[in-house]
Amino acid sequence: MRKIKRKAVFFVYIVKCKHGTYYTGYTNDLEKRIKTHNEGRAGAKYLRGKGPVKLSYVKQYKYFRCAIKHEAAIKRFTRLEKEKIVKKYARTRK
Repeated sequence: MRKIKRKAVFFVYIVKCKHGTYYTGYTNDLEKRIKTHNEGRAGAKYLRGKGPVKLSYVKQYKYFRCAIKHEAAIKRFTRLEKEKIVKKYARTRK
C-alpha cells in the first residue's frame, strides 16, 4: 500500500483568548480559521465565548503530516513552554 503525501500549505497556530488562555490548532486557511474563531460560530468548542482571539504564533508547513505532528507537540507543552515560543515568535516578527 502506497502512502499518500498531502502536499499544500498548512499552518500550525496559537491564539490567545481574551482571558489569557492559549489554543493551538492547524488549518489550511489561516485567515478564514481566525475569522471563524472570532465569530464564535462553528470551529473549536473550547473557544466559544472566549473571543476575540489574537493570533500569537504561526508556522507554515507544506506537508499535512508535519503540521499535525507539530500541533500535537505544542498541545503537550506547558503554559510556560507555549509562552516561550509565543515570545520568541513575537521577537522574530519585529
